[in-house]
Amino acid sequence: MTHSINTSRFEPTDATPEMALAGSDQPSTTANLVALEQGLYALEIGASPCMLGQVSSLQVPAVHVSALRNEREQGAEIIGTSGHGDSWLDREGGTVIVKSPAGGAHVLVTAYGLPAQAVSVPDIQVRRLDRSRSNDAAPRPRDPAGHPEEIRSEIVLHVERLGDRRFPGEGWVGNRGKKLRIEAFSIRPVDTLLARDIEFKALGPKGRQTPWVTDAKLCGTRGRGLPLTGFAIRLAQHAAERFDVVYQGAFFESGVAGPHRNGELCIPPITDDPLEAINVRLIRRSHR
Repeated sequence: MTHSINTSRFEPTDATPEMALAGSDQPSTTANLVALEQGLYALEIGASPCMLGQVSSLQVPAVHVSALRNEREQGAEIIGTSGHGDSWLDREGGTVIVKSPAGGAHVLVTAYGLPAQAVSVPDIQVRRLDRSRSNDAAPRPRDPAGHPEEIRSEIVLHVERLGDRRFPGEGWVGNRGKKLRIEAFSIRPVDTLLARDIEFKALGPKGRQTPWVTDAKLCGTRGRGLPLTGFAIRLAQHAAERFDVVYQGAFFESGVAGPHRNGELCIPPITDDPLEAINVRLIRRSHR
């Protein structure tokens, strides 16, 4: 549930930006308050139609997502790569993953625009990622059609010109067909498995490879203009007996490579072809 509000009534957990000062340099703002019950959610925030510009050091339009704390100092956790309790999105919008504590919480979505110009908060779609059952409830039934059980995940991509983008790991993520290079990525399960249960590595130009990375750390580079030209994903040894990971990559000129699984290199037939999208599935093995 969302409500339009006057931002002066609320203060996010982190400090407001320096440019929010009285005078002609103050950006135009408006906000929506999003109420969440306990659980894990994806807030899908649409693109902003506002005019492009800059206010002090802030490129506008921009959207700031922050958690509000209640009288018991409890608040939602905004999950990302920075470790801060907030997230910034540019005019293209994006997806923010939020974990709401017992008793629920509120998230403030604030839109910034040019001074003295009307600004509106982009469309916000709230999608629940976990299951709203208690710990002693019955486990999820098997698919009657015999399809394997999939484990939900969150994927972070660092994309050229767009920066970090967070996605629910459902189907293709990235910008397939738009030739925007993925420069880094991370994967984190959001149920059943832990972040340390999944490991991944990236390949770059001229056959460079990173070490295996875990704990949802970003794998690759930021700000160096180096595209990923392949990747691999595997489960930690103790989880590999019960789960499989299956993945594909979409590349600029080569198209789709894979599916590959369980640590196999996903690389294109054309050398150093940049990666633009990935498709990852975590699957529980069936016992026969």
